[in-house]
Amino acid sequence: MLNPSTDDLQTLSTLAQTLRARGWRMACAESCTGGLIAALCTHVAGSSEWFERGFVTYSNDAKHQLLGVPEAALRNHGAVSQAVVQAMAQGAAQRAGVMASLAVTGVAGPSGGSPDKPVGTVWLGWSVAGHTTAQRVQLPGDRAAVRHATVRLALQGLVERLRPSTR
Repeated sequence: MLNPSTDDLQTLSTLAQTLRARGWRMACAESCTGGLIAALCTHVAGSSEWFERGFVTYSNDAKHQLLGVPEAALRNHGAVSQAVVQAMAQGAAQRAGVMASLAVTGVAGPSGGSPDKPVGTVWLGWSVAGHTTAQRVQLPGDRAAVRHATVRLALQGLVERLRPSTR
């Protein structure tokens, strides 16, 4: 991911333009990607205008301590769940004081999967102006492929959620 593709750079450009046009900044909360989203965002010059901070919360304790994810959500649903990724996105936005955030948590592999959460299971979450959404995806490939696909989907998802509604 240190050499972003043309598509990655286009997504970042769109994200940057959209956030700057609104006068907003973003934050990210990462588990399975371990900081790759923040690294990609800060890869482009001028990102300090729209990227506030990233939280790498790999452990459950980090999710709770840094983002305020309720211990009950972690205990009852597990780290790879809708409840946890939504709490991560909300916590990142609140603790960073931003209007837009994204969060990711998943099973990148090669081990750690279970029948209900096999390797490649990822939850993505977004919080935009206080409205939080989440999506579960099942990604193919090895650890690197799952992590890189997660980065792309998370950033593309934030761009989509920042677009003005056409209703």
